[in-house]
Amino acid sequence: MSASPVPPALPRRLLGEAGRAAYRHLARPALWRLDAERAHHATLVAADLLGRVAPTRGIVAAAGYAVPLGEPVELLGLRFPHRIGLAAGMDKDGRAVPTWGALGLGHVELGTVTAHAQPGNPRPRMVRLPQSRAVINRMGFNNQGVHALAGRLRAARTAGLVRIPVGVSIGKSKVTPVEEAVPDYLASVAALDGLADYLAVNVSSPNTPGLRSLQDAEPLRRLLTAVVQAAGEVPVLVKLAPDLTDPALEEAVGVGLDAGVAGFVATNTTLSREGVAPEEVALADGQAGGLSGAPLTVRAREVVRRVRSLTDRPVVGVGGVMTGTDAAALVDAGADLVQLYTGLVYAGPSLVADAVGATRVAAPRG
Repeated sequence: MSASPVPPALPRRLLGEAGRAAYRHLARPALWRLDAERAHHATLVAADLLGRVAPTRGIVAAAGYAVPLGEPVELLGLRFPHRIGLAAGMDKDGRAVPTWGALGLGHVELGTVTAHAQPGNPRPRMVRLPQSRAVINRMGFNNQGVHALAGRLRAARTAGLVRIPVGVSIGKSKVTPVEEAVPDYLASVAALDGLADYLAVNVSSPNTPGLRSLQDAEPLRRLLTAVVQAAGEVPVLVKLAPDLTDPALEEAVGVGLDAGVAGFVATNTTLSREGVAPEEVALADGQAGGLSGAPLTVRAREVVRRVRSLTDRPVVGVGGVMTGTDAAALVDAGADLVQLYTGLVYAGPSLVADAVGATRVAAPRG
């Protein structure tokens, strides 16, 4: 009988409190001495290293043990151990797949990845707004290309290290003209054949020139119809921007339904600076890129509620989830799954436990 990484008698609550203290007093101060992108990279490197061998995965599992047992959700033909997952953007290249499940997350969305490797936009391209509990990024889909991600995901699956659903967000390569977007996306679909549990079509990042024009009705229809057909049995979701007006959002959802998408991701980062703390307005206004974090909390909830009113297909809620209460509010608004990202920067991994616990008592869906 193998030893448990954490004595079963040790209460999850105490582990959660220890994790909060460790992040607040040790990890976060160290990471915040670095600029935002370097801190992100350091976190990903650590997650990658910890997931490489069984002993260190056991250490990670000790943190995951603090996550309360969730209620499984059957969705998209998949079984999710609970509603809380990791949003696209954290692990663009699939470097730490074994680690995310060990941390107690119920699913992970890798990417956004593109058909061609690309460096992204010039640095600096990420800034924290601590008073606003927000981040602005203009990364520009920096990634090693879909074939690099596919190779890592294939290796992880072959080694039996993928224990939670893994989605992949796909986007348009910057070098590809918008008019040629369809074959560019289809190249990513082909490379991920048999590897992704679902695909999320990202047409809503504000950081790739022309990308959001793909949310217009006819380009979106052509793109989604082609991707759904190429993906076969793999569920396809479309990720929508929080900046769409209600008529534009209604149109995009209708196009997605007509094209046969399995569901929707709501939302992405926003170009709005509404909700930024007064003392950070000048800094925020001087930064190009998408805003995420607490200023997006209310808008993300509104978009989820609006999408839910338009369809009974699965909705993944993402944006401004800074607390467990925020996660529960997204479920109450109609989200079937909830994804975290910027909230982890401010609260640390304990946010996973808080969100899982809160969504256990939120309005059930799925």
